[in-house]
Amino acid sequence: VNIVESGGGLVQAGGSLRLSCAAFGVTFPDYAIAWFREAPGKEREGVSCTIGSTGSTYYADSVKDRFTISRDNAKNTTDLQMDSLKPEDTAVYYCALMVTTICDESNMAVFALTRGPGAWGQGTQVTVSP
Repeated sequence: VNIVESGGGLVQAGGSLRLSCAAFGVTFPDYAIAWFREAPGKEREGVSCTIGSTGSTYYADSVKDRFTISRDNAKNTTDLQMDSLKPEDTAVYYCALMVTTICDESNMAVFALTRGPGAWGQGTQVTVSP
């Protein structure tokens, strides 16, 4: 399994960025696809997640109504559209394939802590300036 993220960068507060994730060597619809982030000095946290078979989604309260997750099962890709960015969104963002049929805060917290079962990308830096 190989997961590759792209799209990070530097943006001013209030701006937008779109992160993309491509997965290789997997049957994409079988997995939940999630985005996590890790800021300096903080624990890795779940941002958003989508279930392959149902398309249902989860968003952390901190990003709800600002971020939108989408996936294309035919292309094995997922995107995270991030609007109205804030300085506190600054972090390394990771795409992950989760072996689960449930996307919620609890599952994402466990996955962030245990790093599995599933697979992770290498991360992409997002920096939001004031």
